[in-house]
Amino acid sequence: MAMKLNDWVEQAVKPFKDSSMGWLSQYHFFRDPNRPSFTDLNYFFSPGDGIILYQKTVHPDESLVEIKGRNYSLRDAMRESSLEGPSLVIGIFMTFMDVHINRIPYPGVLSYKELDPLDTYNHPMLDQETSIFEDLRINHEALEYLHHNERVLNRIYSMHLGQLYYVLQIADYEVDCIAPFNRKQNHPVMQGDRFSQVRYGSQVDLIVPLSPRFRFITCQEDGTHVEAGIDPLIKVISKTK
Repeated sequence: MAMKLNDWVEQAVKPFKDSSMGWLSQYHFFRDPNRPSFTDLNYFFSPGDGIILYQKTVHPDESLVEIKGRNYSLRDAMRESSLEGPSLVIGIFMTFMDVHINRIPYPGVLSYKELDPLDTYNHPMLDQETSIFEDLRINHEALEYLHHNERVLNRIYSMHLGQLYYVLQIADYEVDCIAPFNRKQNHPVMQGDRFSQVRYGSQVDLIVPLSPRFRFITCQEDGTHVEAGIDPLIKVISKTK
Protein backbone atom coordinates (compact mmCIF):
# COMPACT_ATOMS: atom_id res chain seq x y z
CA MET A 1 0.00 0.00 0.00
CA ALA A 2 1.36 3.45 -0.95
CA MET A 3 2.58 5.40 2.08
CA LYS A 4 4.23 8.73 2.79
CA LEU A 5 7.97 8.37 3.39
CA ASN A 6 7.91 9.21 7.11
CA ASP A 7 5.01 6.81 7.74
CA TRP A 8 6.81 3.98 5.93
CA VAL A 9 10.06 4.55 7.86
CA GLU A 10 8.13 4.58 11.14
CA GLN A 11 6.15 1.42 10.41
CA ALA A 12 8.44 -0.72 8.24
CA VAL A 13 12.01 0.36 9.04
CA LYS A 14 12.18 1.27 12.73
CA PRO A 15 11.06 -2.18 14.01
CA PHE A 16 14.22 -3.66 12.41
CA LYS A 17 16.58 -0.81 13.29
CA ASP A 18 18.50 -2.82 15.90
CA SER A 19 18.70 -6.05 13.88
CA SER A 20 22.15 -7.18 12.77
CA MET A 21 23.20 -6.83 9.14
CA GLY A 22 23.72 -10.61 9.02
CA TRP A 23 20.15 -11.30 10.11
CA LEU A 24 18.74 -8.71 7.69
CA SER A 25 20.78 -10.15 4.81
CA GLN A 26 19.78 -13.74 5.49
CA TYR A 27 16.15 -13.49 6.58
CA HIS A 28 14.71 -10.08 5.73
CA PHE A 29 16.24 -9.06 2.40
CA PHE A 30 15.35 -12.18 0.41
CA ARG A 31 11.72 -12.39 1.53
CA ASP A 32 9.05 -12.79 -1.15
CA PRO A 33 5.67 -12.20 0.51
CA ASN A 34 2.44 -13.44 -1.02
CA ARG A 35 0.44 -10.60 -2.49
CA PRO A 36 -2.95 -10.22 -4.15
CA SER A 37 -2.83 -10.30 -7.94
CA PHE A 38 -4.34 -7.31 -9.75
CA THR A 39 -5.22 -7.20 -13.44
CA ASP A 40 -6.39 -3.83 -14.69
CA LEU A 41 -5.45 -2.47 -18.12
CA ASN A 42 -6.34 1.03 -16.92
CA TYR A 43 -3.14 1.14 -14.83
CA PHE A 44 0.58 0.46 -14.82
CA PHE A 45 1.41 -0.98 -11.40
CA SER A 46 4.74 -0.46 -9.68
CA PRO A 47 7.55 -2.79 -10.86
CA GLY A 48 9.34 -2.57 -7.50
CA ASP A 49 9.05 -1.79 -3.80
CA GLY A 50 10.66 1.53 -2.93
CA ILE A 51 10.61 5.31 -2.83
CA ILE A 52 9.62 7.36 -5.90
CA LEU A 53 12.67 9.52 -6.69
CA TYR A 54 11.37 11.35 -9.75
CA GLN A 55 8.50 11.40 -12.24
CA LYS A 56 9.14 13.31 -15.43
CA THR A 57 8.26 13.40 -19.13
CA VAL A 58 11.45 13.87 -21.14
CA HIS A 59 12.88 13.49 -24.64
CA PRO A 60 15.74 10.95 -24.91
CA ASP A 61 18.53 13.56 -24.74
CA GLU A 62 16.79 15.87 -22.27
CA SER A 63 18.00 15.98 -18.66
CA LEU A 64 16.06 13.62 -16.44
CA VAL A 65 17.86 14.75 -13.30
CA GLU A 66 20.91 16.93 -12.61
CA ILE A 67 23.53 15.25 -10.41
CA LYS A 68 26.30 17.50 -9.07
CA GLY A 69 25.98 19.80 -12.06
CA ARG A 70 25.99 16.95 -14.59
CA ASN A 71 22.86 16.06 -16.56
CA TYR A 72 21.57 12.48 -16.65
CA SER A 73 19.35 11.73 -19.64
CA LEU A 74 17.18 8.84 -20.74
CA ARG A 75 19.74 8.13 -23.47
CA ASP A 76 22.43 7.84 -20.77
CA ALA A 77 20.19 5.54 -18.76
CA MET A 78 19.01 3.17 -21.49
CA ARG A 79 21.61 3.50 -24.26
CA GLU A 80 18.75 2.82 -26.65
CA SER A 81 19.55 4.50 -29.99
CA SER A 82 16.16 3.65 -31.49
CA LEU A 83 14.23 5.56 -28.81
CA GLU A 84 12.61 8.70 -30.21
CA GLY A 85 10.06 11.12 -28.84
CA PRO A 86 9.14 11.86 -25.22
CA SER A 87 8.63 9.24 -22.50
CA LEU A 88 7.18 9.30 -19.02
CA VAL A 89 9.87 8.11 -16.60
CA ILE A 90 9.31 7.07 -12.98
CA GLY A 91 12.37 6.19 -10.87
CA ILE A 92 12.00 3.99 -7.76
CA PHE A 93 14.79 3.57 -5.20
CA MET A 94 14.70 0.15 -3.52
CA THR A 95 16.32 0.40 -0.08
CA PHE A 96 17.97 -2.49 1.72
CA MET A 97 14.76 -2.86 3.76
CA ASP A 98 12.56 -3.38 0.70
CA VAL A 99 11.42 -6.56 -1.03
CA HIS A 100 13.66 -6.85 -4.11
CA ILE A 101 11.45 -8.98 -6.35
CA ASN A 102 10.45 -7.01 -9.44
CA ARG A 103 7.04 -7.50 -11.06
CA ILE A 104 5.51 -6.78 -14.47
CA PRO A 105 3.66 -3.41 -14.47
CA TYR A 106 1.55 -4.07 -17.58
CA PRO A 107 0.99 -7.29 -19.58
CA GLY A 108 2.85 -8.01 -22.79
CA VAL A 109 5.82 -9.88 -24.27
CA LEU A 110 9.12 -9.56 -22.39
CA SER A 111 12.69 -9.53 -23.66
CA TYR A 112 15.75 -8.22 -21.86
CA LYS A 113 19.32 -7.09 -22.46
CA GLU A 114 22.17 -6.77 -19.98
CA LEU A 115 23.89 -3.53 -20.93
CA ASP A 116 27.67 -3.27 -21.20
CA PRO A 117 29.43 -2.10 -18.00
CA LEU A 118 30.00 1.65 -17.70
CA ASP A 119 32.65 1.32 -15.00
CA THR A 120 34.93 -1.27 -13.41
CA TYR A 121 32.88 -1.35 -10.22
CA ASN A 122 29.35 -0.42 -9.24
CA HIS A 123 29.14 2.71 -7.11
CA PRO A 124 27.40 2.45 -3.71
CA MET A 125 23.90 3.80 -3.10
CA LEU A 126 24.40 4.19 0.65
CA ASP A 127 24.26 8.01 0.66
CA GLN A 128 20.77 7.96 -0.85
CA GLU A 129 19.62 5.31 1.62
CA THR A 130 21.00 7.35 4.53
CA SER A 131 19.12 10.45 3.33
CA ILE A 132 15.89 8.46 3.16
CA PHE A 133 16.20 6.75 6.55
CA GLU A 134 17.76 9.55 8.61
CA ASP A 135 16.74 12.80 6.90
CA LEU A 136 13.42 11.57 5.41
CA ARG A 137 14.27 13.17 2.08
CA ILE A 138 15.42 12.36 -1.44
CA ASN A 139 18.93 13.64 -2.16
CA HIS A 140 19.44 14.10 -5.92
CA GLU A 141 23.12 14.83 -5.32
CA ALA A 142 23.46 11.22 -4.09
CA LEU A 143 22.38 9.78 -7.45
CA GLU A 144 25.93 9.63 -8.86
CA TYR A 145 25.57 5.83 -9.20
CA LEU A 146 23.16 6.38 -12.11
CA HIS A 147 26.10 7.32 -14.33
CA HIS A 148 28.07 4.14 -13.57
CA ASN A 149 26.24 1.08 -12.28
CA GLU A 150 25.33 -2.28 -13.83
CA ARG A 151 21.90 -2.37 -15.45
CA VAL A 152 19.47 -4.55 -17.37
CA LEU A 153 16.97 -3.11 -19.84
CA ASN A 154 13.70 -5.04 -20.02
CA ARG A 155 11.49 -4.40 -23.07
CA ILE A 156 7.81 -5.28 -22.85
CA TYR A 157 5.63 -5.06 -25.95
CA SER A 158 2.00 -4.41 -25.00
CA MET A 159 -0.51 -5.59 -27.58
CA HIS A 160 -3.24 -3.57 -25.89
CA LEU A 161 -1.25 -0.33 -26.12
CA GLY A 162 0.33 -1.25 -29.46
CA GLN A 163 3.80 -0.20 -28.29
CA LEU A 164 6.87 -1.01 -26.21
CA TYR A 165 7.53 0.16 -22.69
CA TYR A 166 10.62 -0.47 -20.57
CA VAL A 167 11.71 -1.45 -17.07
CA LEU A 168 15.32 -0.47 -16.35
CA GLN A 169 17.00 -2.23 -13.40
CA ILE A 170 20.11 -0.66 -11.83
CA ALA A 171 22.20 -2.58 -9.29
CA ASP A 172 23.99 -1.36 -6.16
CA TYR A 173 27.61 -1.87 -5.06
CA GLU A 174 27.60 -5.66 -5.34
CA VAL A 175 28.53 -7.09 -8.76
CA ASP A 176 26.28 -9.26 -11.01
CA CYS A 177 23.21 -8.64 -8.86
CA ILE A 178 20.41 -8.59 -11.44
CA ALA A 179 18.93 -12.07 -11.79
CA PRO A 180 16.10 -12.67 -14.33
CA PHE A 181 13.87 -15.61 -13.36
CA ASN A 182 13.24 -16.69 -16.95
CA ARG A 183 16.19 -16.65 -19.36
CA LYS A 184 13.97 -17.17 -22.41
CA GLN A 185 13.52 -14.11 -24.59
CA ASN A 186 10.20 -12.86 -25.99
CA HIS A 187 7.91 -14.71 -23.60
CA PRO A 188 4.44 -13.55 -22.55
CA VAL A 189 4.06 -12.00 -19.10
CA MET A 190 1.01 -11.01 -17.10
CA GLN A 191 0.50 -7.98 -14.88
CA GLY A 192 2.04 -8.66 -11.48
CA ASP A 193 4.21 -11.60 -12.60
CA ARG A 194 7.55 -11.88 -10.79
CA PHE A 195 10.25 -11.55 -13.45
CA SER A 196 13.55 -10.66 -11.77
CA GLN A 197 15.43 -9.79 -8.59
CA VAL A 198 17.93 -6.97 -8.01
CA ARG A 199 20.02 -7.59 -4.91
CA TYR A 200 21.29 -5.43 -2.04
CA GLY A 201 19.81 -2.02 -2.63
CA SER A 202 19.02 -0.90 -6.16
CA GLN A 203 16.81 1.15 -8.44
CA VAL A 204 14.15 0.35 -11.01
CA ASP A 205 12.77 2.84 -13.56
CA LEU A 206 9.49 2.50 -15.44
CA ILE A 207 9.80 4.14 -18.88
CA VAL A 208 6.66 4.56 -21.02
CA PRO A 209 6.95 6.32 -24.42
CA LEU A 210 4.04 8.69 -24.99
CA SER A 211 1.30 7.41 -27.24
CA PRO A 212 -0.96 8.97 -29.89
CA ARG A 213 -3.78 6.72 -28.64
CA PHE A 214 -3.50 6.98 -24.85
CA ARG A 215 -2.77 9.52 -22.15
CA PHE A 216 -0.55 8.45 -19.24
CA ILE A 217 -1.27 10.19 -15.92
CA THR A 218 0.87 9.66 -12.80
CA CYS A 219 -0.97 8.42 -9.71
CA GLN A 220 1.52 8.99 -6.86
CA GLU A 221 3.61 11.85 -5.48
CA ASP A 222 7.40 12.01 -5.36
CA GLY A 223 8.71 10.60 -2.08
CA THR A 224 5.88 8.06 -1.76
CA HIS A 225 6.76 4.48 -0.83
CA VAL A 226 5.09 2.00 -3.20
CA GLU A 227 4.87 -1.80 -3.44
CA ALA A 228 5.40 -3.91 -6.56
CA GLY A 229 2.25 -5.25 -8.21
CA ILE A 230 -0.04 -3.45 -5.76
CA ASP A 231 0.26 0.31 -6.11
CA PRO A 232 -0.70 1.99 -9.43
CA LEU A 233 1.89 4.39 -10.85
CA ILE A 234 0.25 5.43 -14.12
CA LYS A 235 -3.40 5.70 -15.17
CA VAL A 236 -4.03 4.83 -18.83
CA ILE A 237 -6.75 6.90 -20.50
CA SER A 238 -7.87 6.39 -24.11
CA LYS A 239 -7.79 9.55 -26.24
CA THR A 240 -10.63 8.28 -28.45
CA LYS A 241 -14.23 7.64 -27.47
